[in-house]
Amino acid sequence: MKTLRVLVVTLLSVILSALFSAQVIAKGFDHQAWDTLLKQHVVMLKGGQASQVDYQGFADDKSQLKSYLASLSEVSNAEFDAWPKDEQLAFLINAYNAWTVALILTKWPDLDSIKDLGSFFNSPWSKSFIPLLGETRSLDDIEHTLIRGSDRYQDPRIHFAVNCASIGCPALRNEAYTGKYLDTQLGEQTRLFLEDRSRNRIDNGKLALSSIFKWYRKDFEKGWQGYSSLEQFLVDHAADLSLSPEEVQKLKDKDMTIRFLDYDWALNKTL
Repeated sequence: MKTLRVLVVTLLSVILSALFSAQVIAKGFDHQAWDTLLKQHVVMLKGGQASQVDYQGFADDKSQLKSYLASLSEVSNAEFDAWPKDEQLAFLINAYNAWTVALILTKWPDLDSIKDLGSFFNSPWSKSFIPLLGETRSLDDIEHTLIRGSDRYQDPRIHFAVNCASIGCPALRNEAYTGKYLDTQLGEQTRLFLEDRSRNRIDNGKLALSSIFKWYRKDFEKGWQGYSSLEQFLVDHAADLSLSPEEVQKLKDKDMTIRFLDYDWALNKTL
């Protein structure tokens, strides 16, 4: 009887431990370390429409950044796949942004643009230096394979969240993305980016948009939220773009001329 009791207690302990581990995995990843660094070293401008990054501050706190990156690298594919989709996507966005900062620091302060880290044959985004989910990856791998290339997410708003360390990019948010608040965060990033008249505006009767909409137009036309055209997405964000009723109607009729602005690749550093 005593032996049976011990076996029952042991079995219950194993079951409870497994359930607890499953709950921990399902909750996703703790990005508090990255959140702290962002709050310390990212300055928001124009009410959050743009940001400047204190790369020297990140350099001074490089050990904390390295520790966070190492913790990202420890996540296995099995753990990642067990998370809810919002947790997965938040993880990938944070990973992209954090490793972009780390890439800038490899040559900081002797660079004026992230493009200075590439060459004629190899862009900075194609460099494989990121140990993540069982492979050594590039920034392109994270964005175009894990995020855009996956059928799991299909959310074009990620283009207002991943940050390429350039002035032309959407603001680097000064808080980490989390699964719990991801939809709200992506919605706010979208609104702030569209409200920025240096990036998106009516110009001589034409709609002048960030080149992001040229490069990734197809992502806004794949059916997310029912959108089959970029114009539909823009109509739903007419208030953010400050469009008049007449301009909205032109968009609906696909009679609005759209042009794309030059992209500013200068480093988004604090001045």
